[in-house]
Amino acid sequence: MAGRKNQNAELRKPEILEGYYSVLIEEGLEGTSISKIAKHLGIHPSLILHYFKNKDNLRLALIELMISKYKSKHLIEFDHIEDPAERFTLLMDTIFSYKWSRTVDPGVHFGFYYQSFRNKNVSELFREMFCWLRDYLCQQFVIYNREGIIQVNDVKTAADFIVTLMEGLEFHAQFLGQDQPFDSFAEKAKKSALVVLKNHTL
Repeated sequence: MAGRKNQNAELRKPEILEGYYSVLIEEGLEGTSISKIAKHLGIHPSLILHYFKNKDNLRLALIELMISKYKSKHLIEFDHIEDPAERFTLLMDTIFSYKWSRTVDPGVHFGFYYQSFRNKNVSELFREMFCWLRDYLCQQFVIYNREGIIQVNDVKTAADFIVTLMEGLEFHAQFLGQDQPFDSFAEKAKKSALVVLKNHTL
């Protein structure tokens, strides 16, 4: 019996989290409630509470799901490409792309980002996500430094710079881009990043 319950939980939890995510996109952080999530999914609110106990646990579980979306291997794993220069180009193209930026809806992403200033658990999860990305880029930059594709003295600072520049793309799109396509400014940002990475600037 316990095994069946655990199996049901594994099936229902992702479904509930995806429903929560959809309602957040439609209603925003302030307008989302457990009752609205339940209505969207066609289930009773008590079922959500049965699996997650409270809204805070539900929120943290969704942020963990967001992190897993960014970590998805099909997005940034290029080991199947033998040429390191080609791998580096694809990495930079990917992380400065509209697709990567919209891995998670920006309204949801920055809604939780706002909460990270007031909620320690949310803050820790966001720190985990950005440190993971920074550390991943550090590992890659060590390889590309060795291959002579980039030239940086401090891979950690270089990775911090790239992550910060990437995050700023959504702010530009929202407040400064006006009618400028996302990809247009992202391409300029990527070119600036390449100049920094290839010329011992950091």
